[in-house]
Amino acid sequence: MTSSAPRATKKAKAMTRDQFIKHFEKRLLEERARVVKELGNYSDAFNVSAQDAGAESAYSFHMADQGTDAMEREKAFLFASQEGRFLWHIDQALRRLYRDPDNFGKCHSCGTPLAFERLDALPHARFCIECKQREEDGKRQG
Repeated sequence: MTSSAPRATKKAKAMTRDQFIKHFEKRLLEERARVVKELGNYSDAFNVSAQDAGAESAYSFHMADQGTDAMEREKAFLFASQEGRFLWHIDQALRRLYRDPDNFGKCHSCGTPLAFERLDALPHARFCIECKQREEDGKRQG
């Protein structure tokens, strides 16, 4: 079994707690801005009317075109829904960071510090890899 102690890079070891917090605040805010922009792009896709879509086609109201348009809207909705959930996770991480900065970056289950690399890749992570694996295994069995 692997050790639950995180392996930190030289960069992570050299950071003070304030630098650590500022680094992840910046990462979370950048991710948030990216997701909000992406959601704005999906919003534009939802606002295309049937006539606007038909104007681009030689067969303005052909059933096949309508089916394709409906499928594209559904696909955009699916992606927007996923981005919306991701935005919620980012907002939750920012709340944790602002409300309790001393505990930000610690596993919610076992309390060990999360590996810097894990947080840098997934700044909204709440669990260490071992606890997240147990959670995923529990979902598969249940």
